[in-house]
Amino acid sequence: MIAHARATSPMYSRRLTKPDGRKLWLYGRAPIAPDIVAPAPEGMTVPPNPHLRWHPLRGEWVTYAGHRQDRTFLPPPDYDPLAPTTDPSSPTEVPAGEWDVAVFENRFPTLHAAAHTPPASYVATLPATGQCEVVVYTQAAQGALGALPLWHVEMVVRVWTERTRALSARNDIEYVMPFENRGVEVGVTLPHPHGQLYGYPFVPPIPARELLIQRRHYERAGRGLVEAIVRDEHREGSRIVHTERHAVAFVPAFARWAYEVWVLPVRACPSLLDLDDLELHDFARTLKVVLMKLDALWDQPMPYVMAVHQAPVDGGKHPEAHLHIEIYPALRMKKRLKYLAGSELGAGAFTADTSPEEKAAELRGIEVRVE
Repeated sequence: MIAHARATSPMYSRRLTKPDGRKLWLYGRAPIAPDIVAPAPEGMTVPPNPHLRWHPLRGEWVTYAGHRQDRTFLPPPDYDPLAPTTDPSSPTEVPAGEWDVAVFENRFPTLHAAAHTPPASYVATLPATGQCEVVVYTQAAQGALGALPLWHVEMVVRVWTERTRALSARNDIEYVMPFENRGVEVGVTLPHPHGQLYGYPFVPPIPARELLIQRRHYERAGRGLVEAIVRDEHREGSRIVHTERHAVAFVPAFARWAYEVWVLPVRACPSLLDLDDLELHDFARTLKVVLMKLDALWDQPMPYVMAVHQAPVDGGKHPEAHLHIEIYPALRMKKRLKYLAGSELGAGAFTADTSPEEKAAELRGIEVRVE
């Protein structure tokens, strides 16, 4: 059982090893049976060897992982690699049994702990060490994170926290980001509710830029920039989507995407590791409410990219950081949403086709019931 000083209920876990050597972690409200066997699809027994190359104009690392060309894409309709099984020779990734959330090392990772000997070039190169994990939210083959019961969403957040804690102990990882790509519109081909979690050997460009600006603000003002944004959004109120005592969700005044929503703890918690028990509960509840509202907009689930931004795990203190989830819906259906084009992709200059106030009001008007 994982010991939580602030936990309201126990969360049990068990670590298993797949036949191909990858690790699998099972989490649940009840003890995990000791006789559960970890399955693994056949193939790829040689560890991948991705590498990094430095982009001299952007000032950032680019990862090269050619082995990912062999990953599963558009599988047969009856094939679900995330479907639980009791057969260790089955081509699926997770076992049947009494568990609620599963995490396993990605079979086709962008980053890998055993990466080595990058090719020489006139630009700097490094092994793309790190960790890529798949987070299976539930054993149900269909559904969505927001449709899970509140206790289950809270467990997913706790699993993100535990994996952040575990990966932060590794010397080759500086940043941990749980995220989810949902929907065929963003390239996802499996309907099974799941997300991913990356442990990067560097702080990725977008969080790095955010943290730099937050650090400058903190040094100048003595308080966090995102903390000030939360205060200002509360004061104006027109873009608030949902509030709890310890968490809030809003469409930020500077949103680039239609229905872009941020979910945050009210207190300036640098990372998932800093949430206390009540904050974690309200954070999970607020996330569930937002996802339910997004899914209720139309008669089908909302495709989106969801990313957890938090402090680096580089061993330093980061009082400037403020944990937050950024959700970017990406869909053109009954209402027009934005696709990236020349200005956004080529120049990095966004043009917003809708106002944050309009979309926040629309989301506030959607009634949902949390169970």
